[in-house]
Amino acid sequence: MESWKRKLRFGMVGGGQGAFIGAVHRIAATLDQQAELVAGCFSRDPENTRITGEKLYLDPARCYRTYEEMAEKEAKLPPDKRIDFVSIVTPNVSHFPIAKTFLEHGFHVVCDKPMTYTLDEAKELVKLVEQTGLVFGLTHNYTGHPLIRHARHLFQSGEMGTVRKVIVEYLQDFLMTPQEKLGSKQAAWRVDPAQAGIGGTMGDVGTHCVNLLEYVTGDPIVQICADKSTFLPGRVLDEDVNALLRFKGGGKGVLTISQVACGEENNLILRVYCTNGAIKWAQENPNVLELYRYGEPKRILTRAAGYLSPAAAEATRLPPGHPEGYLEAFATIYAGVIEAIRRHIDGQPLKPEEYKFPTVYDGLRGMQFIYAAYESATKGSVWVDM
Repeated sequence: MESWKRKLRFGMVGGGQGAFIGAVHRIAATLDQQAELVAGCFSRDPENTRITGEKLYLDPARCYRTYEEMAEKEAKLPPDKRIDFVSIVTPNVSHFPIAKTFLEHGFHVVCDKPMTYTLDEAKELVKLVEQTGLVFGLTHNYTGHPLIRHARHLFQSGEMGTVRKVIVEYLQDFLMTPQEKLGSKQAAWRVDPAQAGIGGTMGDVGTHCVNLLEYVTGDPIVQICADKSTFLPGRVLDEDVNALLRFKGGGKGVLTISQVACGEENNLILRVYCTNGAIKWAQENPNVLELYRYGEPKRILTRAAGYLSPAAAEATRLPPGHPEGYLEAFATIYAGVIEAIRRHIDGQPLKPEEYKFPTVYDGLRGMQFIYAAYESATKGSVWVDM
């Protein structure tokens, strides 16, 4: 059966009881009624997997004890039964082995960020995706917002001119207190280098900043000078990072991220100042894009307006005045992945440069950022190539 005549089937690794992001992925993947969850290995604890599968009304036979078992057994099912892709929503340390296993068994992959535990793993994963020709999507979900799609259009069309200055910030107070000692699974692995890698807030929110600014401007970072701090006793990984950026086009930037910024919830803001104007977008008010032209009044662009680009319209689900947010943007990433997988199944695969979602190459950029920022900070805030 042609893929366009059915929902795609997916499985999930991670996202069991007590997890946050797994439920977000499940909602996002199914929001547009293009996919259905049919299998999973939701936890290293088989009982957690069993309970999660039961709550999700899954066939117990397709709730697996290990991800290796899941990949092997799903691959042996008939084509009209097996999963089409897998979503990986585990801590960073296991992303690579899980992705590698499913790619080697012929399955497309959606992975949460940061993509891998180490930079070497990211480089190896790029090679594996290229060798298999399979679809690999990375859930930098903020690129799914309609007004971010429109901002990207403004830069791609040349309307904004050359980038002069970028200010990107992502501030939270999520780790203001030792949540990892108070039973928070979300905090526990994020502050543990054995599970998160060498970057704390660098990996958790810093990679979002880098992905967002490069996605919108199309102007990659070439050098970084970073300073990192850890304030709470007993923690090892960075909680707060400030960095200077240099861009390929000659512009400069400032990046500031923190998970110990009291009073901040999920305050991601992107400002870009160019030769022909400027833009400002804030994640906590995502249905508005501020556009500036020198000597003219500030323009407030709103989601779903007829004057926006086709790229913005394609990512819009609701009429004007009906707010769209985090889950819808996340679902837009999945919609792009699902479209690419359908094309692949039907023998008309898209080229990676045609994908409408973050890819394995974006994942590599995220890991390059973490390692460059870490190197710069540990060497006394020197300039490091990225």
